[in-house]
Amino acid sequence: MPDTHPAPLPQPVTAPVTAPAGLRIGHTHLKVSDLDRALAFWRDVIGLEETARYPGAVFLSAGGYHHHIALNTWDSAGGPPPPRGTTGLFHVALLYPDRASLARAVKAVLAAGIKLDGASDHGVSEAIYLHDPDHNGVELYVDRPPEAWPRNADGSLAMFTRRLDLAGLLAEG
Repeated sequence: MPDTHPAPLPQPVTAPVTAPAGLRIGHTHLKVSDLDRALAFWRDVIGLEETARYPGAVFLSAGGYHHHIALNTWDSAGGPPPPRGTTGLFHVALLYPDRASLARAVKAVLAAGIKLDGASDHGVSEAIYLHDPDHNGVELYVDRPPEAWPRNADGSLAMFTRRLDLAGLLAEG
């Protein structure tokens, strides 16, 4: 039987590695149990465009990128979501370009009858939380301009979590 324990962490290096400032998260692959059901959410509600389809997988994007989200059933066709209390993806976050775009997205989610799990003001951003049909966490959010981010006296970020004025956001769109 193969060893299923995670590999040990590499030995610490003397200097921490620093990722380059231009680094971006390119795309996320989500294991789903039913492609058509997942597409009804990610394409028809969230609004991503289908860019490619392969046996057991669909690739979706916004703005012509090859894919931001891939949905696949390679190891998960017909499977249940992972049980609470296990490791895995907490959520995938979709960053909207402006508050009005976020408001339109939230209106589409609500019109589709999808329940929101939360709505938070983090000082640096405004975020809406929900789950897709496979119970993958989804965050829809917009950043505030960096000059408006709350800061401590030493200049470090002073993020917080407060209730978001959802009615105010929805009036924006």
